[in-house]
Amino acid sequence: MGSSRRILGMLGLLSCLALSATVPAAGAEAPPGPKEAPRVPFTERYQAVLHGGLVRASNSSIGCRREEAPDAAPCAEVKKGAAGVNSDFEMFYSEVDKDPDTYNSTRAELKVPPGAQVSYARLYWGGNLRVGEQKPPEDNGRVLVAEPGGAYKEVLADTVIGHRTDEGSDAYQASADVTPMVRKGGAGMWTVAQLNIAMGRSEAGAWGGWTLVVAYEHPQEPLRRISLWDGFEGIAAGAGEAAGESIEIAGMGAPAGASGKVGVVAYDGDRGTLGDSLTVIADSGRRTDVSDEENPFNDVMNSTITEFGQPASVRQPEHLNNLGYDADVFDLSPTLSGGARSLSFRFTGESQGQFLGVLFVQTDARR
Repeated sequence: MGSSRRILGMLGLLSCLALSATVPAAGAEAPPGPKEAPRVPFTERYQAVLHGGLVRASNSSIGCRREEAPDAAPCAEVKKGAAGVNSDFEMFYSEVDKDPDTYNSTRAELKVPPGAQVSYARLYWGGNLRVGEQKPPEDNGRVLVAEPGGAYKEVLADTVIGHRTDEGSDAYQASADVTPMVRKGGAGMWTVAQLNIAMGRSEAGAWGGWTLVVAYEHPQEPLRRISLWDGFEGIAAGAGEAAGESIEIAGMGAPAGASGKVGVVAYDGDRGTLGDSLTVIADSGRRTDVSDEENPFNDVMNSTITEFGQPASVRQPEHLNNLGYDADVFDLSPTLSGGARSLSFRFTGESQGQFLGVLFVQTDARR
């Protein structure tokens, strides 16, 4: 994110989406493009109480190629985790497949436990369309997805995409229900390609990536309540009500001493640019500033893909600073020590703000 960009207001998304089983043949008429809306508030997408849990696979789709700002850290060091912001670099697509017809492709491991049954799966993707080039928004609602060992299939968002432009960026997020595909493909390395992102260098900076969130059932795992929320909200800098975003999840039924986790997907958060935070408040009044070893409490959205402060899974490529893409999972257990009927998640923005896209929560449930 560049220093001149300001995020004004909030962006939103709710999508009812479809999966196309095959890539259309060359020359076939393209389906009608999905509609776009400037804002739809965060809303619960899926919830269940089951023996099982939530897993996810994530990766960014673009990285630095060379430093452009005079005080920028070397690109190679930034990929290894050094502080850096995307507007200081020429950004270029990541490409891990051998297909000449794709202009970006990345992989990540999905760890569905052996013997588990997939209950629900949703793929989220998003990026900035205006950097050194301007990408057409008509392609926002499609990506190519390959299951482990499989060929690409086209995945389409067929209704509403959150898409808002401002003076610094042209940002969007889309999503699709991919439950049948994930039930068939299962655990392993998933590949997502052809994600619509602009490359190059500008004050806005290039960013973008994808996250696959999967709910599963397994008879040998504890009874848990899981909840998946999505939207696309612009979180401006500052601590006032208009600057942040709050999401409240009721009906938790978590007993005292319960274990839990919360996952967040966010865009355009910069490592080393301070001010962004995540606070969770239980109905018992217990207030916790969420953080871990890789995500400090005042820089929690810092371009990482982690789980409890550690690398989340195998990824290709596996950059530690993803230059504007976050997909992190945090420990909720300290907040649940006294139990919780409801949880309120409060996000605040860094000095140039960022975008919030997905929230998913897993907690132990009362038997």
